[in-house]
Amino acid sequence: MNRLLIINADDYGLTEGIARGILRAHRHGVVTSTSVLAVAPCLRRTARWLADAPALGTGAHLALIGVDPPVLTSREIPTLTTRRGGFPREWRSFLARAAAGRIDPADIEREFSAQLERLTGECGLRLTHLDTHQHLHLWPPVSRVVVALARRWGVRAIRLPSSRARGPKGAGIRRLGGRLERLTGAAGLLGTEAYAGLDEAGCLTLPRLMTTVGRLAASGAATVEINCHPGEGHDAAARARYSWGFHRAGELAALTSPELRDEIARYGFRTGTYADLPM
Repeated sequence: MNRLLIINADDYGLTEGIARGILRAHRHGVVTSTSVLAVAPCLRRTARWLADAPALGTGAHLALIGVDPPVLTSREIPTLTTRRGGFPREWRSFLARAAAGRIDPADIEREFSAQLERLTGECGLRLTHLDTHQHLHLWPPVSRVVVALARRWGVRAIRLPSSRARGPKGAGIRRLGGRLERLTGAAGLLGTEAYAGLDEAGCLTLPRLMTTVGRLAASGAATVEINCHPGEGHDAAARARYSWGFHRAGELAALTSPELRDEIARYGFRTGTYADLPM
């Protein structure tokens, strides 16, 4: 059996500690891919470090929410910004605005295009995939823009998030994920057959990672992604600014453990990037 496992670390460039943690999890662990945040305050300082990790796949972590400012001005993307001129702080605020018809997809396209230009032009990155901060491309107006931009920019793969959570939230994510998968396939783009990381965000301890690998193996999927959030643990200022409660140092320890590498091999996975997805 030769199944593909992509272990993708999000938020590259958000802080230097996160970037260093991702690179350490790649060089000394099992992380094979990362998603780079174009609006990240440390992007320019950390993007050049990726040149020393040529085997690490790099994608775009497109953002419409958060404390960091958009690439474009509020005058250029008025429906995406609040009165203070920045993005809404979290996904619930964005979706409330979108559900009320207050988000113009043309603004999304302009801002995402500017983020892609920053990553590919200014930073010189070659992108293997697209995804979004807090998985906003599950929402149909956002997913349609992401799919269109993937085709325009020659990026052949998109993350397909899912959830195993019970209740309305989990059911809604699965319904939106199925719609995204159909849209991606109809556009001739690629995604993995199975995914984990949304429900476990920031809490992928070693026992949970071992269980997740076993569950994904049991699914029979030929291509899978585990989405993680490692980082070095001495970034106190960043922890205060980004109060998500993620245990980044704990995830880094798990992702660099020999036990996890052995478990991945035991289940017959080969690790790789979105560029390794079969056509």
